Amino acid sequence: MSTLDTAVEAMKAKFDPSAAAGLDLVFGFRIDETKHFSLIIKDKTCELQQGENPDAQVTLVMDEETLKGIVSGETDGMQAFMGGKLRAEGDMMLAMKLSELFPG
Repeated sequence: MSTLDTAVEAMKAKFDPSAAAGLDLVFGFRIDETKHFSLIIKDKTCELQQGENPDAQVTLVMDEETLKGIVSGETDGMQAFMGGKLRAEGDMMLAMKLSELFPG
C-alpha cells in the first residue's frame, strides 16, 4: 500500500457519519497533479473512488506530504491553504466542511 493509500484510509477512518446526515456531496482530490480520487458523502456514508470525478463540487489540490500532514494532524488545513500548499477549486465553503466530516 502506498503512503497515499495509507493517508486516504486514515482519513476515511476519521469519518463522522453523524456529521454527514442528509448530505449528498462529492469531494475531489488531486495529489501531486497526477493522482486523483474522490470521497462521496451520502447521508451518513463515505465511499472512496479512485480516479477523477466530474461530479466533484470542490476539488482539493495538494502534494502528498501536505495530505499526509493534514490527515495525521501535524499540518493544519487552513494554514496549508494560507501558505499555498493547498488550494480548492470549486465550492470553497464545502472545503471547510471537511473538518466537520473528518474530525482530527
